[in-house]
Amino acid sequence: MSYLDNILFAIILLLGFGYFSINVKKLIRNIKIGQDVNRKDNTSERWKNMAMIALGQSKMVKRPIAGILHIIVYIGFIIINLELLEIIIDGLFGTHRVFSFMGGFYNILIASFEILAVLVIVSVIVFWLRRNVIKLKRFVNSDMKSWPKNDANYILYFEIVLMTLFLVMNASDYWLQEMDVHHYDEAGSFPISQFIAPLFNGLSEGVVIVIERTAWWLHICGILVFLNYLYFSKHLHILLAFPNTYFADLNPKGKFNNLESVTNEVKLMLDPNADPFAAPVNTDVVSAKFGASDVHDLNWVQLLNAYTCTECGRCTSSCPANQTGKKLSPRKIMMDTRDRLEEVGKNMDSNNGIFVPDNKSLLNDYITPEELWACTSCNACVEECPVNISPLSIIMDMRRYLVMEQSAAPMSLNAMMTNIENNGAPWQYNQMDRLNWKDEN
Repeated sequence: MSYLDNILFAIILLLGFGYFSINVKKLIRNIKIGQDVNRKDNTSERWKNMAMIALGQSKMVKRPIAGILHIIVYIGFIIINLELLEIIIDGLFGTHRVFSFMGGFYNILIASFEILAVLVIVSVIVFWLRRNVIKLKRFVNSDMKSWPKNDANYILYFEIVLMTLFLVMNASDYWLQEMDVHHYDEAGSFPISQFIAPLFNGLSEGVVIVIERTAWWLHICGILVFLNYLYFSKHLHILLAFPNTYFADLNPKGKFNNLESVTNEVKLMLDPNADPFAAPVNTDVVSAKFGASDVHDLNWVQLLNAYTCTECGRCTSSCPANQTGKKLSPRKIMMDTRDRLEEVGKNMDSNNGIFVPDNKSLLNDYITPEELWACTSCNACVEECPVNISPLSIIMDMRRYLVMEQSAAPMSLNAMMTNIENNGAPWQYNQMDRLNWKDEN
């Protein structure tokens, strides 16, 4: 009978990691929908970016309160879950604190886990207060209603519950060790849960064992549930922040990419010796579509950006267009891109991996031209993002589509481009009249 627990644990573990792997494959497939782009250059700089930004949280601390609290939660969550390996071994083989042979080092580990657990709970409570009581402006914008708002709170509740279960599990374990109960050999140091353990005084050993086992099972099952919740949540960034910072654009922020086909065409026009009727030398560079109207037209790094977005709102709170009341929210650009990408993924799931046109697109159905043209292309959103996401690159690609495919630029921009075409300058004056101002009194 004792092996039934181990078998049940193995089944739950297999289901948890199995479902997670299915979602990871789906995630990779969705990202690969995007166009190819080469991000294999300058590997040393990319590793440095990942170490400093994703691992070192260097951009988070630009806002000290949120940054320090986030580092506590991040470190606590990662380090405490190192115990997951011990829990898995204990669950599969029926052992109790299998790593206790490490002696004093094990005591230090468990003690640090407990201290971090308390710090995580305190930090998460502060985060909850900032969102729901203080209501910081970037958390109550129009793009943070319904699911995005609830998702953020669900994550906070998850973390509080998991850390509480961890402490209850340790406290009951410590009490049973003190009572010299069979199987609960003395192991670990419990600087926090030792103060919880007296709550079990007066209870029978059997009841405390039930409490310890219940907390243990709920803790591991909660971790597996949370692991699989990541795919549907903004918290996916705890996994994707690393590849996202590694594959981030290393070019100066003011540099925009040029379409090779357009560049070649311009060179051809400016070359007096070129044959205008000659066929293109390289037909591969001719774009099927200029710019982007849907997620298929974006590159895979931009789609990775969408899945990595933490929805923290730092980009939107720094956006000058948003601050002056314009409709643009860089955070919404990323959220809309992810929503559309998920919709396309579900379409493919329903059609044996093939996308069937659904008469919808990212442009217009999710993101409006008004939002795109409100952008000043100042790069504030890119600078502020703690994980190197670039909403601006998506905005510029969609603008390119509006201009080059639909001739749908704003009237003022069309007038400027007409003047450049006719007069060689953005102004409506003839080239012969440019110096007339010098004759004015």
